[in-house]
Amino acid sequence: MGVGRTSRGGPSTAGRPYFPPISAPPASSSPSPPSPPAPPVETASTSVTKTVNGSHHFKIAGYSLAKGIGVGKYIASESFTVGGFEWAIYFYPDGKSAEDGAAYVSLFIALASEGTDVRALFELTLVDQSGKGQDKVHTHFGRSLEGGPYTLKYRGSMWGYKRFFKRSGLETSDYLKDDCLLVNCTVGVVQSHTEGPKIYRIPVPQSDMSQHIGHLLTSGKRTDITFEVDEEMFPAHKVVLAARSPVFRAQLFGPMKDKNMKCIKIEDMEAPVFKALLHFMYWDELPNIEELTGLNTTWVSTLMAQHLLAAADRYALERLKLLSELKLCEDVAINTVANTLALAEQHHCHQLKTVCLKFVASPENLKAVMQTEGFDYLQQSCPSLLTELLEYVAKVGDHAVPPCLYSNEVLDGGDANGRRVKPRL
Repeated sequence: MGVGRTSRGGPSTAGRPYFPPISAPPASSSPSPPSPPAPPVETASTSVTKTVNGSHHFKIAGYSLAKGIGVGKYIASESFTVGGFEWAIYFYPDGKSAEDGAAYVSLFIALASEGTDVRALFELTLVDQSGKGQDKVHTHFGRSLEGGPYTLKYRGSMWGYKRFFKRSGLETSDYLKDDCLLVNCTVGVVQSHTEGPKIYRIPVPQSDMSQHIGHLLTSGKRTDITFEVDEEMFPAHKVVLAARSPVFRAQLFGPMKDKNMKCIKIEDMEAPVFKALLHFMYWDELPNIEELTGLNTTWVSTLMAQHLLAAADRYALERLKLLSELKLCEDVAINTVANTLALAEQHHCHQLKTVCLKFVASPENLKAVMQTEGFDYLQQSCPSLLTELLEYVAKVGDHAVPPCLYSNEVLDGGDANGRRVKPRL
């Protein structure tokens, strides 16, 4: 047997390679040349200051009736949003300053939300209603401002003119027509940000997940449940319905589910409505009503929205319920508002209810609505609403409320028991 040899100056190398210690560089006969200096690093950025612009059109109807409200008192527009802040137009029929003795009208734009040192440009325009285009314009836009944009320090700060127009001249001018004034206001909120160099550009498409899920429905593949509605059959996918609706989730996967259930019969719903409901659950959008029903009228669209609102509440589809509520608010009309009001009460749609009550309570609408079929259904199904309606009528100043508001007259559209029947699609 041999004995391994040992080197005097280093560790044993028997059976493995020798690596020099990391701290000890390998021996070299001559020093390495120095590395060249790194090139200087250059960077750049750009500060961008610009305005975010928005406009509001304010109609002041009944100018002659607004006169005399008092110096310093104003008529305000609805607030509007520009650049992340709320704004409002203030019109003073008797002027803002007591020293002018109501000889001038005043016009201002005010910051209507919380804010500190909000810098902005403004333009106030009184529209010439003769069509000659001789508008009265005060503007910051398109010209150099010695002091820069105007700064509003806090909520309620405003910019404008105490002596915007002499009242005697205004009342004989083309700016006043049919006792109305038209005011346009443009606000440009100053915003700044710093931009660095972009070394990449990767376009990312919009999400198309709803397209993929929607094609599951249109393809009819891999369905595992069928719904029967008005003798029409609608195949669907349990997992999609359960993901979208807690009601379907409990019905299809809850502890009381029937494992052998292949078909569910839906009562109290029409086939076009259920088809629209399925479309929304898969595509997350409302279907084309004309394609669905073959009709293109506001009445059909409103009727579908009424049915969908009830269906959405039934299956706890909050987004569909809000979309239906929005559609009904937009299409409120004499012949449908009573049914819509009853639905709003039954399904707790508070904004829709308010819109309907205000519409019905207006003097020009009240009598016509009371003559519709839906008003009879409203009296029978939601009698408490009549009290609220009377309160709204009083608010708009119609004190001569017809006693037939509580009429027992039976109108068309009832069943054999005198109950109102919801129109079919």
